[in-house]
Amino acid sequence: MKLDVLNIEGKSTGRSVELPAEIFGIEPNEHAVYLAVKQYNANLRQGTHSAKERNAIVGSRRKVKKQKGTGTARAGDIKNPIFRGGGRVFGPRPRNYGFRLNKKVKALARRSALSVKASGDQIMIVEDFTFDAPKTHEFLGVLQNLALADKKILFVTGEHDKTLYLSGRNLKNTKLMAAKDLNTYDVLNANNLVLSESSIDIISQSLKKE
Repeated sequence: MKLDVLNIEGKSTGRSVELPAEIFGIEPNEHAVYLAVKQYNANLRQGTHSAKERNAIVGSRRKVKKQKGTGTARAGDIKNPIFRGGGRVFGPRPRNYGFRLNKKVKALARRSALSVKASGDQIMIVEDFTFDAPKTHEFLGVLQNLALADKKILFVTGEHDKTLYLSGRNLKNTKLMAAKDLNTYDVLNANNLVLSESSIDIISQSLKKE
């Protein structure tokens, strides 16, 4: 698949880039995508939820009433779960929701996500650029030139560019990241994928089949 390289004014530079078919043109593997997205969301969970069970409640251990003859359910101390303010039964405890995923499965998921975007004509190649200082309005101007200002986009640079990152981080529907940080969730979550010219080689090297 061959795409023209555009400049920041949205015009063709006269150059084109050939996207590798083994990365941008495969049959998407839906299960691999599901696992990668599931792992991404699981890793976002803090897992700090906690509830006090009866051993963590402060209170007397004295039995509140006799065992039989009251006509009500038997009960032990005031920390019994049937009482208001008592301990919770099987309450949530802090835990780590993350899980391991084979790196080949993760690579397959990213290739599948990129192939989905390529088949939907949702990928755009832009020549490498940067700003002298972080300027959000200048970055917004670039998006307007590319006709992407009103869309949710993922902008991928070759290397981490702090100036570009600071320029675009305040834009609601824009996310910037380096090619080495590319993940399945962010690719699928964006309406359009904007790749800098230098990011193509990095993505190709990281996702090529061994």
